[in-house]
Amino acid sequence: MRSALGRLPKWLPLMAVLLAAPIAQAQKACDQFVGKLPNLTRADCDAARLEESGARSVRGVPLYVRDVRPEQPKLRVLVTGAIHGDELSSASLALHWIRLASTEPAQMPQPVHWRFVPVLNPDGVMTRPPRRVNASGVDLNRNFPTPHWEREAPQYWEQRTRKDPRRWPGRKPLSEPESRFLHDQMASFKPHLIVAIHAPYGVLDFDGPSVPPSKLGRLYLDQVGIFPGSLGNYGGVHKGVPVVTIELPNAMRTPLDAEMRQMWLDLLRWMAGRLTAEAGVSR
Repeated sequence: MRSALGRLPKWLPLMAVLLAAPIAQAQKACDQFVGKLPNLTRADCDAARLEESGARSVRGVPLYVRDVRPEQPKLRVLVTGAIHGDELSSASLALHWIRLASTEPAQMPQPVHWRFVPVLNPDGVMTRPPRRVNASGVDLNRNFPTPHWEREAPQYWEQRTRKDPRRWPGRKPLSEPESRFLHDQMASFKPHLIVAIHAPYGVLDFDGPSVPPSKLGRLYLDQVGIFPGSLGNYGGVHKGVPVVTIELPNAMRTPLDAEMRQMWLDLLRWMAGRLTAEAGVSR
């Protein structure tokens, strides 16, 4: 007589492996980030349920993502953190926002598909001390293919930054796997909005069409200009995708949990009032 185990469908072991893979990926991500990123508990990180994107950093570290996708979404929003590896609070804010997007249904006129890339520069984050640039020494936020990059990016680096190694734009646009990954995400995901989280200037910046938000939490709009090869310049100015750039006040400490939640609510309020209509989505 065959055992009950022997009568199980043959596909069950494979299904168990498939179900276990995302859990293992999330655990691997949290092993790296918990203890490194500020104000991030193991429970917070586990709840984010990060998954490998398939892309990797210069040193081969997976670039993790999380999609929060309702049924029949009408808007797509891409949220990035830690494009600069020494801005640790930016990654933590993105991870906290994943929890809000997952557990608190947004009061939006239309459902939103959120895609989070909380740590775009893991090599810079994991270096001790953390570094702004990636493992190739490139400032990823100067590596996007803005028009005339070949002339303007090196010129800006040499003349305006005096060859600051923390702001080297690289040998050519999209020379780095991390910037190529984000560029590919913009092309495939086609976001209606990009939210780029930085630190430590304590302001709100904006590039692109639409009327910008006047504030998110305690951060007020103070547009600081554009730079050759920056994400705001490439996405907002040349691709016409609004880019909200959040500059947290401190690179090593997050705002209080209540303040992070208020920033999230203010972002949703602005999106409901402006982005929905301007993206051509009816209420």
